[in-house]
Amino acid sequence: MPMTYRGTTALITGASSGLGVEFARQWARLGADVVLVARRRDRLDALADDLVARHRITATVVDADLARPGAGQRLHTELTDRNVSVQTVVNNAGFGGYGPFREQDPDEIARMIQLNTGALADITRAFLPDLMADGRGALVNVASTAAYQPTPNMALYGATKAFVLSLTEAVAHETRRSSLRVLAVSPGTTRTEFFDVVGSQDAMVGRAATAEDVVTATRRALDRDSTPPSIVTGLGNRLTTVATSLLPRRVVVAATGQALKA
Repeated sequence: MPMTYRGTTALITGASSGLGVEFARQWARLGADVVLVARRRDRLDALADDLVARHRITATVVDADLARPGAGQRLHTELTDRNVSVQTVVNNAGFGGYGPFREQDPDEIARMIQLNTGALADITRAFLPDLMADGRGALVNVASTAAYQPTPNMALYGATKAFVLSLTEAVAHETRRSSLRVLAVSPGTTRTEFFDVVGSQDAMVGRAATAEDVVTATRRALDRDSTPPSIVTGLGNRLTTVATSLLPRRVVVAATGQALKA
């Protein structure tokens, strides 16, 4: 059965730019109300106003720093207090860094671990019982093709995305008898602000997709008769991840290091 959008509400983290904006636009276009979560309130307000004007949906804005421990439960409590019921969660918030791990700033390490893994796990746990009880929506966690092999020069980022992939596939199995759709989405290089934050174009490997490509592929996977626990978006990316599973680990790491100029 196709996904239900109209009459549901989707919570989208990292909604102030890139994939988060596109998730919000596509869900709103199909009639879903949205909860937009990020730190940059001005961007969230502008996006909310645009979506409401275009699609006559309800957009709730929550400006929050998800890198603070306990963010998921705080978010759940705030929405409960505001009488906002959520049927779909899209955990999209995250960031990366580039360069040798030994040179990475300790504060950046702590923030990346908390945002990319801690907040995602916390939000998933806080909302999962509600999502399963309703059953009309989905849990979508944004991983990366970096999840499929170690990534020298982006060592921590790749490790956090491996966590996202593993956690989501496990939760998909645990919830398989419910009607909730659980999906890990692994894009490759995508044209967003991600690489501005990373601080190096050397992190761009392969052909860049658009945010629209990634979100459209996500919706198509959710609309399948049986939603897979994970997908890799883009044919070239899928072929690469298959190849990495067949080659010796040392060969894969060396090739990835060369691609990332490590």
